[in-house]
Amino acid sequence: MPKPSPESSADSAATDRGRALALLAARVAEETRGTDIRVLDLRELTDVFDYFVIATGSSRRQMHAMADEIEKAAKTDLHDRKLGGEGYAEGRWIVLDYGDVMIHLFEPEARTYWDIENLWSGAKVVPLPAGASTEAAAG
Repeated sequence: MPKPSPESSADSAATDRGRALALLAARVAEETRGTDIRVLDLRELTDVFDYFVIATGSSRRQMHAMADEIEKAAKTDLHDRKLGGEGYAEGRWIVLDYGDVMIHLFEPEARTYWDIENLWSGAKVVPLPAGASTEAAAG
């Protein structure tokens, strides 16, 4: 069996980190009452991102709580910091940019309008671990 090259090991570690961050964000979104949570694996579709995490919030305040708690958990649990973000002040669509992982938190109308799942319909849906909301796992 061939030994993996250092490059493939580094790529694998980055992918594992990205997947861990995406699943952490999904878990925190669920814990902070996010609904319709999806993790999309984009690695076969683009070199720009590895994962999208998509969740719906019920209000601006609740979406702020989701964003704040995801950021806190990423920093505490994975020692990861977001590179940027958009939409926090307006609160209709909050994007947290972690480089290879993009976290999208939507109010219901904005999520329907932008329809990211359809736009990236070729992406694989990553199964959420046990304990995720039934609404999140139903997709």
